[in-house]
Amino acid sequence: MKESLENVQQILKHAELIYTPQSLNLAIERLAKEISAVLSEQFPLVLSVMGGAIVFTGQLLPLLNFPLDFDYVHASRYNHAFQGSTLHWKIAPPAHVSGRVILVLDDVLDEGHTMAAVRQRVLAMGATQFYCAVLADKTIGKEKPIRADFVGITLPNRLVFGFGIDIKGMWRNLPAIYAVKE
Repeated sequence: MKESLENVQQILKHAELIYTPQSLNLAIERLAKEISAVLSEQFPLVLSVMGGAIVFTGQLLPLLNFPLDFDYVHASRYNHAFQGSTLHWKIAPPAHVSGRVILVLDDVLDEGHTMAAVRQRVLAMGATQFYCAVLADKTIGKEKPIRADFVGITLPNRLVFGFGIDIKGMWRNLPAIYAVKE
């Protein structure tokens, strides 16, 4: 069931701003430099994980000053829920990952299961190297099955939204990141 407009507005009204647009822009600029230093001579295939990574991808790609191919995958464990469940591939990695260096972009490395599944899939399809960059790495207090190669910011283990990260399927469009007040 969709939330009412009033409920959706109340979520934002009572949320705590944790990353401003300016701080996110600085983090993405730094990430672009770090990624460029490693991948500028590799001609990577960049895969964006839809839909959360769309804002991050749109901000990062113009800052990568080297040739790359671009495509996307759509895998989710959340489907508008607060906790992940079984991975569902809406769009699997494309066949042209074979023989390529792959850079996967995602919004949040939460528990890490989605990114680990993407890595396993593209390597099984013949990718020569796998890198991942995330806007945010969430501190969850336990070991994750994968570590991001490039991380923009660190998030507390709270319910967050904005800048591509949704809450109940909404507020991806915000230019900053907010946390639901505890």
